Amino acid sequence: MHPSLLLRQAPFRSFFAGRLVSLLGSSMAPVALAFAVLDASSSGQDLGVVLAAHMLPLLAFLLVGGAVADRFPRRTVLVTAHLGAAFTQGAVAALLLTGHYSLPLVATIEFLNGALAAFTTPALRGVVPQLVAKSLLQQANSLLGSARNASKILGPSLSGVLVVAVGSGPAIAFDALTYLVAAGFLARLPLTGASEASQRSTVSADIRDGWSAFRAIRWVWVGTLSFCLLNLVQTGTWQILGPQLTRQLSGETTWGFVLSVRGVGMLASSVLMYRLTVRHLLRFGQLAGVLGALPLIALGARVHAPWLITAAFVAGLGSSVTAVAWDTSLQEHVPAHVLSRVSSYDDLLSYVAIPVGQLSVGPLAEAFGPFRVTAVAGVVSAAATLIPLASRAVRRLPHARPDSSARAADSCPAT
Repeated sequence: MHPSLLLRQAPFRSFFAGRLVSLLGSSMAPVALAFAVLDASSSGQDLGVVLAAHMLPLLAFLLVGGAVADRFPRRTVLVTAHLGAAFTQGAVAALLLTGHYSLPLVATIEFLNGALAAFTTPALRGVVPQLVAKSLLQQANSLLGSARNASKILGPSLSGVLVVAVGSGPAIAFDALTYLVAAGFLARLPLTGASEASQRSTVSADIRDGWSAFRAIRWVWVGTLSFCLLNLVQTGTWQILGPQLTRQLSGETTWGFVLSVRGVGMLASSVLMYRLTVRHLLRFGQLAGVLGALPLIALGARVHAPWLITAAFVAGLGSSVTAVAWDTSLQEHVPAHVLSRVSSYDDLLSYVAIPVGQLSVGPLAEAFGPFRVTAVAGVVSAAATLIPLASRAVRRLPHARPDSSARAADSCPAT
């Protein structure tokens, strides 16, 4: 099926347009916010407080966000969250443009913004199966992945240009505008009604039911534990030791190339996944995830810049395959009425490992040496993606085949 055919479906087209606009703004915001806080306060400590103020409520409210997304119409949740994000980012922009920067105010606003993101993420994962047939979920996720990866390449560069040209305040104001435009597109989605079962219970009961559903699906919790371990050893090592060791080996410019080429690999892979059909998508995604460990292993081995850049490109290819495979598998096999809640547990247990890894990598590098720690992190990362394959539930999970006429029945998965 050609991408244009999927985009001709009005509901998915509106959703895709909303996500594309929102992703572009979101990819620009971190660069603009970082420069804004540093320019206004000249303090790296202020920036750390602001970033933590955004991350903590995202983790704290994810389970509530999942329950709300299953309880109420997901269109309502998404539109409300995007309007709230437009307001909060607009408030930050107003403070900066009027010269009234205040760390407590900006941190409070970013706290609200992080809380809104906790409601957005589970609803987004749950809304895609409501818009397209089960047999087209991989194609839909591939298109969305392409938009996400393209925004990661273009957004930071565009944000840097805006910051230099007009300042941080207008750049953040642009991010607020993208949320507003995205809310307009999402408001067109024909999604109404809420779960009757959820309406007869409380939010706390919904959260408990979500935990029960999460535990009951073996391949989901096995995969989530894998992502938790992966984030624990990989993310902090890559973010903290990656630039340090690359600069030591070949200079700062190489690190920029590494990040850019990794993004290109992710984009190329997400495009490829639109066409690729496999019998066991989740198994294929876990195998491809091993490629994500290559840059850490290359850094630990002190390879020359061309090899490191090549490893980053290959890692980008594998990362997108894993992401598309995981999202598609969740949407194909987790019941719709608990999908957002199961996704929220998946996200929470995966994300909570990131700050732990970030805090641990510095002391470990001092104790054992940064190159050794990086190499070990790469090996453990590769193992973490392969461990779930020991479970038959992961290896044998079937994938719904796309129908060439785009009218495949939801009840015809591949075996």
